[in-house]
Amino acid sequence: MAHTLFTNLISWSKDQYSHLPWREKRTLYKTLVSEIMLQQTTVGTVLNHFERFLAEYPTIFDLAKASEEEVCISWKGLGYYRRARSLRSIAIQVVEDFKGQIPTNLSDLQKLKGIGPYTANAIVAIGADKKALAVDANLERVLARFYGVSEEKGLKLQKRLWSDFEHKKIMAEMDGMSARALNEAMMDLGRIICQARKATCLICPLAPKCKARLSGEPLDYPVEGIKKEKEDLYINVLRVVVTDKKKILVYKKSSAEWLSGQWELPTFILETNDEKLKQYPHINYKKNTEKLPMIKTGITKYNIYNFIVEMDVKEFEKLAKKIEIEYEFKTNDQKLNASTSTLKVLKHMKLLP
Repeated sequence: MAHTLFTNLISWSKDQYSHLPWREKRTLYKTLVSEIMLQQTTVGTVLNHFERFLAEYPTIFDLAKASEEEVCISWKGLGYYRRARSLRSIAIQVVEDFKGQIPTNLSDLQKLKGIGPYTANAIVAIGADKKALAVDANLERVLARFYGVSEEKGLKLQKRLWSDFEHKKIMAEMDGMSARALNEAMMDLGRIICQARKATCLICPLAPKCKARLSGEPLDYPVEGIKKEKEDLYINVLRVVVTDKKKILVYKKSSAEWLSGQWELPTFILETNDEKLKQYPHINYKKNTEKLPMIKTGITKYNIYNFIVEMDVKEFEKLAKKIEIEYEFKTNDQKLNASTSTLKVLKHMKLLP
């Protein structure tokens, strides 16, 4: 019975979603790129960038040869630039350690810095079409519901599903099916029908044997953990704009900082309710900031209030004389691999179109 349901699920998926560009003429490289892109990003967003990125870096050798800044510029629009740097790093490792051939076994894949259990399983199952289970948020939810797994959502549930799969307690039917097609179909099911807050069981190909549906409360699976209260954290920062003709003063974020590798305007903390925050140097700015232009941005759990001030070089040197950060003037154009906040400030000040 379950085998028939999974066959029906694959047919439904292929009819609806086989057009996705990373699914056409599958290669291990295309799978690696798409999987890194799809982390923390919607399918719709990746659709707008995937083919362009592949045109710029058609092989893993092209990606490995590119500079970090070039890759980050090409990544623009996908957000979370740490993933771009990680993808480039993986490409370099594959070229150096595996002669450019992406491994197709979990052990070798997880030796690559930047590839965790999910991505390794996705490359094996989807890229190589070998037996593996790519437990992303969608598979986690679909499998917990279908098999009625009462394990807390997150790492505990993921480990339980991988263990049950290894011992053939779940998805034993994959032995006689395409691992790629079945993993992709389950991802589609979780994305379209078996959603976190809405389960459209009436049209679900797996409904006849789904334990969550039969329980009458499909949304009770997977089990939610106790949610922590959200902290209302804020940072008031001073963003300093110093220009010289068509160049603007910026500094490059270090690997220990948010948005590492990107350029940012000189930025100082005026006030914050997070005493442990060390992302920017604190400054005692004595002038009244209420009359300064201000725009609101955010990152992780922080609301950021950006107060903008323009200065000449001498004023800035006086302000930042005790702060050991290397600033430099860079051409102010759209190709500058700058942080989102910096770009917003520059646009607000009409220094970018």
